[in-house]
Amino acid sequence: MSIYLDHAATTPIDARVVARMADVMASVHGNPSSTHNPGRIARGLVETARDDLAALIAGQSGQIVFTSGATEADNLALFGLMRGAPAEQRHLVTSRIEHRAILDAARQLEAEGVRVTYVDADREGRVPVSAVEAAIGPQTRAVSVMWVNNETGVIQDVMAMAAICRARGVIFHSDAAQALGHLPIRLCDTGIDLASLSAHKMGGPAGVGALWVGARAAPLLKPILFGGGQEHGWRPGTLPLHQIVGLGEASRIAAEQLAQDIAHYQAMTELLAARLSTLPSVQRNGPAELRAPHILNLAFGGVDGEALHASLPGLAISGGSACGAERGEPSYVLRSLGRDDPAAEASIRFSVGRQTTENDIELAAKIVENAVKKLRSLWSD
Repeated sequence: MSIYLDHAATTPIDARVVARMADVMASVHGNPSSTHNPGRIARGLVETARDDLAALIAGQSGQIVFTSGATEADNLALFGLMRGAPAEQRHLVTSRIEHRAILDAARQLEAEGVRVTYVDADREGRVPVSAVEAAIGPQTRAVSVMWVNNETGVIQDVMAMAAICRARGVIFHSDAAQALGHLPIRLCDTGIDLASLSAHKMGGPAGVGALWVGARAAPLLKPILFGGGQEHGWRPGTLPLHQIVGLGEASRIAAEQLAQDIAHYQAMTELLAARLSTLPSVQRNGPAELRAPHILNLAFGGVDGEALHASLPGLAISGGSACGAERGEPSYVLRSLGRDDPAAEASIRFSVGRQTTENDIELAAKIVENAVKKLRSLWSD
């Protein structure tokens, strides 16, 4: 038996989403770009999904561009803005604790002649608004800072950053993959210009997401793929109907029970934190009051990180970002917060979901507690 506490990596697909996708796959066969009746039916389903996602984020449905996920949305935002920038505006500001989809894209843009400024996070895992403001100059085209850090769960003050960018005539982008379905989002009120979204972080299918494109960014955004001109010409290719329908259904469910979900996530992570706080030398990575409700990242002092993770076969957990797990190195996010390599390696990201129960939390806490105590006793011997 395995207790699944890695929802920040990917969530189990909600059964209602599976049923809706299966029905569409079995009964609808038109290409949404076609003008015949099956195509119009398919197009109607796409637009319903677009409306459902728009309702969840309080944004206009016509500003949603479907992509293969948040990674592609991040790439479209950064490359779409920066490759088309005039020579005097080839400067990007981002942070050192972004998702690899942003950092690797930024490195590639540097190789293409774009100047990139990387802002450090503070010891609490927050990107200082003042540091972002100081990094903006007359050549800055865009700023990109994620809404919720995917490793620590720390919420960034993206509204304040967006306001500064708007006042300075700079485009603000945020990777909102970990915020969607976990925090109330009203893009129409934030001043954010571009937001990357993902289905599989909130009970939808993997392989589909979206980029929300605000009015200020729309004239500046250039496509990075070319083909049939779908999605306003920004993301060509035949639309994956069943996946988009799955994203729409996941959005509808999330909007319907957002308050209930948030309360459940908060209760589960706080229960786990309370249970594990009885162990000595346990430190939160990121303060509780600035954390998204579904993520809890803890560092366990006095144990070897590799041994700790090897001692938890019954838990599906993560030492950092799932996207960086294959690198086998300490989390760059935790190191940027001032954690040394041993502390970063001995950290665990727990992330809960709708299916997480109190019994799961109690069992998980007991497994971790036993493993830590055993390893500490071996270390002291």
